[in-house]
Amino acid sequence: MGGDHGPVEICKGAAAACSENPDLELVLVGKESMIAPLLDDVSSKIRKRISIIHAEEQIGMDEHPTIAIRKKRNSSLRLAMEMVRSGEASGCISAGNTGAIVAGGVLVVGRISGIDRPAFGVALPTLNKYTFLLDVGATVRSRPLNLFQFAHMGNIYSKKILGVASPQVALLANGSEEIKGDEVIVSAKELLKTSSLNFTGYVEGDDIPYSKADVVVCDGFSGNVVLKFAEGLMHAVYSILKEEMGHRILPKVGMVFMIPMMKDLWSRFNYEKHGGTPLLGVNGIVVKAHGRSKAPAITNALRVARNFVIQNGVELIREELGKS
Repeated sequence: MGGDHGPVEICKGAAAACSENPDLELVLVGKESMIAPLLDDVSSKIRKRISIIHAEEQIGMDEHPTIAIRKKRNSSLRLAMEMVRSGEASGCISAGNTGAIVAGGVLVVGRISGIDRPAFGVALPTLNKYTFLLDVGATVRSRPLNLFQFAHMGNIYSKKILGVASPQVALLANGSEEIKGDEVIVSAKELLKTSSLNFTGYVEGDDIPYSKADVVVCDGFSGNVVLKFAEGLMHAVYSILKEEMGHRILPKVGMVFMIPMMKDLWSRFNYEKHGGTPLLGVNGIVVKAHGRSKAPAITNALRVARNFVIQNGVELIREELGKS
């Protein structure tokens, strides 16, 4: 029910995900009277793998996250999270209120034993690979221990989901020199130096697009600013190019030959292709889809969740933190 296009695009994305993955069974949690008609055109073969659980309440995008998740016990998000906690579902995907998703992950699903705070992670397309950035919004202000644990969780995700054999892990700082960083960053650096990770030190913001590290660790405030700036920059560049082409004749002619390249480039950086951001550190699979997600983004968010379930990602994080 969440996001800008729920439940219409959510249902379309769910049906498409089931079509692509014969092993996938989905539960759509929300107002049944609104959801059921949206599945009328889905083939019976796919429809039998999609069920509906009615939820009378929804958590709005402007509601206080913690209060809403505590008080609205019959909300779609709360019920979905309870299914993950009980083991009825392997994971939960939502395009709704980000704060409520974090609150639900912590208060309903629960944290992995030993994890102090969860983190949202996102795979950013960079020069020649993907860089996994975390946290991008779950824990706004972090302590050194949080950053240390984020690094271990990011290392696991980079290995098992992104396929990097020995991920290079770095801290985001205001310079690459040893003397840079505030007290939190410096303390986290000392912790990571003695860890089993392939820790390479600091990276700056302009190092991220050049793939200077496979995993970049920061607090949720900084990570969210980096992520939103990157998204905004790509949209701005795309808009500027279209505007400039409209003002000139020769570029219009050249654009005919550039269209395939532009489409490939846009696809690489388009958030819909990468689906959702996993909430790492909670005792179940929780994935946050973009608030503007349409069907393709929901399908890909479900792919992210499915892959994490298949790779047994939660247990791997639990084991990794147990060794650290």
